[in-house]
Amino acid sequence: MRENTRRKGKLAMIGLAVSLATIPLAMVACVPPTQEEVTMGNDYAQQVERELPIIRDPDIVRYVNVLGDSIARVSDDRALTWHFNVVDQADINAFAVPGGHIYVYRGLIEKTTNMSELAGVLGHEIAHVTLRHSMQQMAKAQRANIGLTGLCLFVPSACQGVAGAVVQVGAQAGFAKFSRDDETAADKAGVTYVTRAGIDPRGMPSMFRILIAERQRNPSGVDAFFASHPLEESRVANTEAEIAPINPVVLKSLTRDTPAFQAFKSRLMGLPRTPARR
Repeated sequence: MRENTRRKGKLAMIGLAVSLATIPLAMVACVPPTQEEVTMGNDYAQQVERELPIIRDPDIVRYVNVLGDSIARVSDDRALTWHFNVVDQADINAFAVPGGHIYVYRGLIEKTTNMSELAGVLGHEIAHVTLRHSMQQMAKAQRANIGLTGLCLFVPSACQGVAGAVVQVGAQAGFAKFSRDDETAADKAGVTYVTRAGIDPRGMPSMFRILIAERQRNPSGVDAFFASHPLEESRVANTEAEIAPINPVVLKSLTRDTPAFQAFKSRLMGLPRTPARR
């Protein structure tokens, strides 16, 4: 547990450093353009994948990317290159990196019961990228002059005389947590995306119910998810309200589950787990 906490803290520091160091200071208070976002996201993804164990099994990689791409291609017109990864940890969590990198943890997939629930998670994380929530948070942080932190981390000579405490406070600000408004917007967009992809959007509130039940049964098992995804019971009602206007005939025609998903999940659960780092 302590090692996981240290690793997550290190990732947060890396993310902040990469994010801020790759954006010119002249762009303070501006939301970076797509190319800057992609460059920054690629750099951050390399750091993430050095720190977290990623499953490389070809069948697992293929399935999660085919499912993710089917949702992403109807979500955004910026022609991003999307990458979907399964993190080989038991945590129940998922997160998005700017530019099109999505990470979903093995522990979360193992809690799903059907394809539409995983699709709902992917749709939500895709929406954080398409709605540019990280980029907007970065602009807010730069307006608060946190940009100096990234410069000091990567070009120490430019910051001689700057108090170390200032750097540490800035680094701890991070972008690990989206606002409730961001989460609501990502839920709404995610419902739209999975529906466009021909997938039953009711998987999203169904997954929320699974997470809420898991919180009641084993609170520590979902700490990571609830730390970065504010989740109240109202999100179940809100997503169901988004789904309600969809014609029942259309809903009935959408895909809830497939044998391919069940085979994917069975294969995942049968894979040996990456040993925890010491």
